[in-house]
Amino acid sequence: MHFGDLDTERDALQRPRRLSRWPFVVAGVFLTLGLAIMLAWPVKFPYFAMSPGPVEEVADLIQIDDTDVFETTGDLYLLTVGLREVNVFEYLEAQLDEKVDLIDRDVIRPPGVSQEEVTRSNLQAMDESIDTAIYVALSRLGYDVGFSGQGVEVLQTVEGSPAFDALEVGDRFTEVAGVAVNTSDEAAEVIRTYEVGDTITLIGTRGEEDLAVDITLIPHPDLEGQPMVGVVFDTVNLEMVLPVDVRVDSRNIGGPSAGMMYALAVFDLLTADDLTKGHRIAGTGTIRFDETVGAIGGIRQKVFGARSVGADYVLVPEANYDAALGAAGDEIEVVSIATFQDALDFLNTLEPAPAPVA
Repeated sequence: MHFGDLDTERDALQRPRRLSRWPFVVAGVFLTLGLAIMLAWPVKFPYFAMSPGPVEEVADLIQIDDTDVFETTGDLYLLTVGLREVNVFEYLEAQLDEKVDLIDRDVIRPPGVSQEEVTRSNLQAMDESIDTAIYVALSRLGYDVGFSGQGVEVLQTVEGSPAFDALEVGDRFTEVAGVAVNTSDEAAEVIRTYEVGDTITLIGTRGEEDLAVDITLIPHPDLEGQPMVGVVFDTVNLEMVLPVDVRVDSRNIGGPSAGMMYALAVFDLLTADDLTKGHRIAGTGTIRFDETVGAIGGIRQKVFGARSVGADYVLVPEANYDAALGAAGDEIEVVSIATFQDALDFLNTLEPAPAPVA
C-alpha cells in the first residue's frame, strides 16, 4: 500500500459531504402549493353548485289534530337540493360529478339582491306552498276551506328586468292584465297565460297613491319558455280558515317545489285508503289552487336524491319529465304528473308491495 493512497482516503473522509438538494426542492414545492391553495380557497367563482339535498318523509312533518288520522304502510318523500357557492377547486370537482350542476350565481341570487332576501323569499314561497297544498287536499276530501287574500305585494325586484326600475318593494296590486287577483298564486296563473315579450298592466297602489304600470314579460331563468314579471310577489293578508287543524314543520326548507307531496301526504293521512300500498314514493312539483302541478328546478339532483333512499317511483312535473329520465337510469321509475288527479290516479293503480322477507 502506498502512503499516497492513505492520504487520499483520509482527505475524502475529512471533506464534508454535499447534501442532496432534492428534499429542499420538494419541500419548497409543497409549501408553494399549500400557500397557493390557502390564497385561492376563499376566492369564489360566480357559480353555485347544485347537488342532491336531504330527503324527508313528508308524514313526519305533518301534525293533524281534532280528527281521525290513518296510518300508511309505505313512504312519501319530498326531495330537496343543496346550493353552495364554489371556489376554483369545488368548481373543478363539480365538473367531474354527474350529480352536480353549476348554476350562474345571478340566477340564484340576482344582482342587487342579498342572500338574506333570497332566503326570506324562499321561505315565504314554501309557506304559501304549504297553505295551497293543505287547501287542495282538504278541498278534495270534501272539507269547506275558507281562503282569502287582499292582492299581492312586491317583496323584491330582479335587477336588469323591466320591473326593476318600474316597481318598488311594497307596491301592492289587485289587478294583473285586467284580471282581479287576491293571491300571489292567482297572479302567477294570470302571468303564465301570456308569452315572453308581451306587455301587461298591473293596477294597484304605492303607499296612498293609485298605481298603474305596464310591464314587458321576460323569460323565467329556471322554467324554460315561461314568462315572468321580474318580481317576487307575496299575498297581502293571506288567511285560511281550516275545518281541520293541520300544521306542517317545513324544516326551513325553502321554495315551493314540495307542494304536491304535502298535498298527497295530507290527503293520505285523512283517508282510510292507503295511497302508498307499502311502496316508497318520492316526488316533487309545485301545487296550485286549481290542482295543477308546476315545473321545478334541480330535477336531476332530486331524482338522484330519490334513488339514494331506494324509492320505487319518483313523481315529477310533466315539464321536467325528460330531464328526470336522464338521471333515473334503471334504478327508479319516473312518473309524469300534470295535476293532483294524475298523482292520485297513478297511486290508485299500484298493487300492494310485496311484504319484506324476514
